[in-house]
Amino acid sequence: MMGLKNESKQPNGQKFEEVTLETKKIFDGNIISLQVDTVSLPDGSTATREIVRHPGAVAVLALKDNRMLVVEQYRKPMGRSQVEIPAGKLDPGELPEAAARRELEEETGFRAQALIPLGSFYTSPGFADEIIHLYAAEELVPGEAHTDEDEFLEVGAMTLEEAYAAMREGSISDAKTINAIYAWHLRELTGQWPK
Repeated sequence: MMGLKNESKQPNGQKFEEVTLETKKIFDGNIISLQVDTVSLPDGSTATREIVRHPGAVAVLALKDNRMLVVEQYRKPMGRSQVEIPAGKLDPGELPEAAARRELEEETGFRAQALIPLGSFYTSPGFADEIIHLYAAEELVPGEAHTDEDEFLEVGAMTLEEAYAAMREGSISDAKTINAIYAWHLRELTGQWPK
């Protein structure tokens, strides 16, 4: 990386690699699992790392009449409702594009004729391996909404200006939706999706 002085590498080529010495499983749930790893650090000392394992997820920036489809739902970890783009975890063996199509229709009742990959990002790499694959959905056609049994949400749509206002007031505060809004704004400025 430019500007960094210490360019030393571990023998296998991974800079600053932490080698796992022991893994202790703490919890296996429906969505996540938690483990504590004992690792060997580059200087030879040891440390522990608490790691959340997640199957990965998708998020969909769906545009209809130049408005972004959103869902509002209660998020228990935050203790409040949140406005977000449609999203959900990958089912075992499911490809991200198939999951994106499934989640969009389940949550909004629309199917996408065009699905454009916008990239993937880790949500909290300091303690979790969750990766979200972000897609833009265009040319929407009616489908059939069918949310999960324990999922209660309300579908809406907002302009780019309304999305920025929602970010400022805090009703949109999650990384996937903020990333999507920035990608949408870039498309508005350049006429194409970011690559």
